This record gives sequence, structure tokens and C-alpha cells, in this order.
Amino acid sequence: MAESAGYVAASAIRYNDDVVKKFVIATMFWGIVGMAVGVFIAAELAWPSLNFWPPYLNFGRIRPVHTSAVIFAFGGSALLGTSFHVVQRTCRARLFGGTALANFIFWGYQFFIVMAALSYVLGFSKSREYAEPEWHLDVWLVIVWVAYLIAFTGTVLRRTEPHIYVANWFYLSFIITIAMLVIVNNLAIPVSIYAAKSYSVFSGAQDALVQWWYGHNAVGFFLTVPFLGMMYYFIPKAANRPIYSYRLSIVHFWSLIFIYIWAGPHHLHWTALPDWTQTVGEAFSVMLWMPSWGGMINGLMTLSGAWDKLRTDPGLRFSVTSVGFYGMATFEGPVMSVRTVNALSHYTDWGIGHVHSGSLGWVAMISFGAIYYLVPNLWGRSGLYSHRLAAWHYWISTLGIVLYISAMWVAGIMEGLMWRAYDTQGFLQYSFIESINAVHPLFIIRWLGGVFFLAGILIMAYNLIMTVRSPRTAARATDISGLPLPAVGD
Repeated sequence: MAESAGYVAASAIRYNDDVVKKFVIATMFWGIVGMAVGVFIAAELAWPSLNFWPPYLNFGRIRPVHTSAVIFAFGGSALLGTSFHVVQRTCRARLFGGTALANFIFWGYQFFIVMAALSYVLGFSKSREYAEPEWHLDVWLVIVWVAYLIAFTGTVLRRTEPHIYVANWFYLSFIITIAMLVIVNNLAIPVSIYAAKSYSVFSGAQDALVQWWYGHNAVGFFLTVPFLGMMYYFIPKAANRPIYSYRLSIVHFWSLIFIYIWAGPHHLHWTALPDWTQTVGEAFSVMLWMPSWGGMINGLMTLSGAWDKLRTDPGLRFSVTSVGFYGMATFEGPVMSVRTVNALSHYTDWGIGHVHSGSLGWVAMISFGAIYYLVPNLWGRSGLYSHRLAAWHYWISTLGIVLYISAMWVAGIMEGLMWRAYDTQGFLQYSFIESINAVHPLFIIRWLGGVFFLAGILIMAYNLIMTVRSPRTAARATDISGLPLPAVGD
């Protein structure tokens, strides 16, 4: 993207990269912690005797530690770090608020993560499907999130580049929508300012609807939309190619934003929720196919003429693979939202397989691709310490994902069929414990898939540490150009 007269040259801007470096380090740390806890709880399901030292390490308390560590700690740190990197370079402006505000956002967010994990282990979290920490921490998160909004929006407003690049649209919608979701879902009346206990202002079917409006849109606006912003920046940068279609990216953005917000009721099929509400959730879920696959096509077609780079750029290999998993997960989700399919899939491990095809295949892989790009650039290194180690990471992680999701697909369909089987007299043919025994080998395969994925991120961590510390990756000038190429013909 050429500079016009009067624009501030990228080389003249001193970007605040210290906070981005901190978030990259935090992303790797929480990725290892969150996935290690995931492997442990998968082992607890396969071998229940591992639920020792009750109650602190039992499945009920450790499971939300895993989900929060992977989603909000690993994924959140990746999003905050990459968003600060992207917004500065696409706006040609230093991060608004200076070092003080950036450090408050980083340390405030890390404090929230640590305290939330402690509240889960100590049993202070609210007893809901998406376990939330106690209300004091909800207030603290809102304060940190408002600071994040100010820093991001302030940078966009002070930009010297007149065009707002599409990645910033996705990041900004994530920041605004997550604030709304957290505030509404966590509306509660505390017993006392000194007590952790509080009572939700919603109850019954209304509480379920609000919870899944939050739950599904946390998937939509935390695990989908901002990672698409990551895709729209890092794939064109790594491939050194323009976005396939800038117009398609705008259509993709607005259609996704409008449709996604209404899809939450598909989690409540066959419940006390009114049928018309369930139908709305189902209809909008099916409509999500179009914008989701529009984004997938835009990401993949960006590599037109640059597919050979997949052999030489390990980060790009992760990013492109993640887009494939995104397309698969966004096909599977609408299928599972259809009521007749949902009658088989709901409450089974098919849902667990679906969630992890998205979280491991899409969220983690696109984050890995971005970090493999960022570390050499942020630390001014000539390249990765070892492309071979990156290749090992890629194949081990991919194998882990395939083992995990395949085992859960088979387990889920088996569970669904066993739970609905009747004998000739009209009685249930199988007891619940028989279905548990039937899927036990698949639980072990799921655990093995998690072990592979954890091994992959450990290899990545070693590779990145050596990239920064090894003398063979000699220092060079940091890439500060920042702006992806404009789409040809758009």
C-alpha cells in the first residue's frame, strides 16, 4: 500500500512492541498450562481413579480451569497481543495511552486470569454451564476491558493512514460485543460486598436463554470473529499477497456480525425454551454457512500464486491449515443445529469433538501461525531457529487433532444411538453405564490426541526460545512496514 504525501512513514514511527512481546510470551505460557490441564482432565475421564485429592483436582473444578485457560488466557492473550500489533501497523500510529495504559491492560488481564483459576479451584465460581468466576472478578474484567477498548479505539482515531483495514473491523467488533456479553450474562445481585456469592437476575428458561446467548456468542465473537481479523492480516503478510477480495471481506464481516448474534438458541433444542425461539436459532445457524465459507474462501484464495510458500514458511502452513479447519467446523456447526440431527448429537461427545475441531484446528493453529511470524520480527531475528522443529510441531499437532476429533465423533454418534435404542418391549436397551463402557477406548484415544497436541506446543516453545537466544539467528532490522497489500481490482 503506497504512501501518499503527508503520511507518516512507517520507519519514523516507534511502535509499542513491548506489550506485544509480553502477550506473545503469555500466550505460549498459558497455552502450555491450559493444554496440560486438558490432558489431565482427559485422563481423569479415561481413568476416573485419577480424581484424587478431592475436591481441588477433581474434574468438576479443573474442567473450567482448562476451558478458561485455553480460551481466555491462551486465546485472549493471543488476541490482545496481535490486535495491538495489527492496529499500530495498519493505522501507522503508536498505541494510544502510552506504555502505562498498555501495561495496565496486560497485567490487569493476567491478574484476572490467575484469580479466576483460583476461584474455580476453591469452588467460588457460579454453577452454570459456562462457569464464570465470582462477581468481584467480573467487575475487574470490565475495567480492564474498557481500558483495552480505549487503547484500541484511540489508536484507530489517531491513525495517519486514512483507510481502516478490515482486520481492525473484526478486532473492534470483538472488543465491543464481548463487553456487552459479559456485562449482561453476569448481571447479578451480590449477597454482600465482602462475599463472593451472588444471585443471577435471570432464572429458569430466561436464564438458560441468556446463558446460551452468551455462550454461543462467546464462541462467535471471541473464538471466531477476532481470529478472522488475525487471518486477514497475517496470511497476506506471510504470503506477501493481496487479499483475494476486499469487497468480500466487508460482506463477510457485516453478514457474520448480523447473523451470529441470533444463533444461540440452537443449544437449547428439546428443552423448555419456546419452539419459535429454537427455530430462530436453527434458521440463523444454517444461514451462517454463507458468511463463514465466504471468509474461508477469501483466506484460501489469498494464496493464489503463492502456494509454494507453504513448503518454506511454517507459520503460513499453520495459518492456511487453520482456515481449512475453520471451514470444516463452520459446516459441522450448522448441521448439528438442525433439530433432527441435534436429537442425536446433543449431550454427547460429538459436541466435544466439534468444539475441539474449532478450538485446536482453527483457534490454536491460526495463533501458532501468527506467533511464528511475530517472534522473529519482534525480536529482530533473521528467522526461526529450526524449520525442521516447526515442521515436527505441525505434523504432531495435526495428528493430535485428528485423533481427538475422530475419537469424539465416533464416541458421540455411538452414545446418541445407544441412548435412543429401545428393545421390543419399549424399554431402553442400554443403561447409561453401558454407553460409558462402550466409549472408554475412545476416551483413551482422545487423551492420546491431547498428549500429541501438548507435545507440539512444547516443541514450539523450545523453538521460539532458541530463535530469540541462539547466535545463529543473527539480529536484523525488524519488519515495520506493516500494511498488507490492497486487493487487486477492489
